[in-house]
Amino acid sequence: MQDFEIRPWGEWHVLDAGDGFKVKRIEVNPGQRLSYQTHEHRAENWVVAAGTCTAVIDGETVLATAGQSIYVEVGQPHRITNMHDEILVIIEVQLGEYTGEDDICRLEDDYGRAPAAV
Repeated sequence: MQDFEIRPWGEWHVLDAGDGFKVKRIEVNPGQRLSYQTHEHRAENWVVAAGTCTAVIDGETVLATAGQSIYVEVGQPHRITNMHDEILVIIEVQLGEYTGEDDICRLEDDYGRAPAAV
């Protein structure tokens, strides 16, 4: 299991993992956002630890600040965005039969990682 990765938008660290769950610390740099994506095998619960999260969940914008949480169901399109000047820190709890990094279907991506439209 990989426990740390630097991405174009910031970085993540695995804090804990077990059968049916994974816990990550996600840091999103100012002005950056993750891909708009879905997961086939897991749901995610995000707790904002620091900063302000401007999320898109199934096309709807949701704002959350420190201490607030956002729940994403299995298969639901979602994106985390940091539109502010400070680092956004999220504690993410993934729940599902599979929590591997290859369970990401990118619908849109600022960094060229989404499949090209046919």
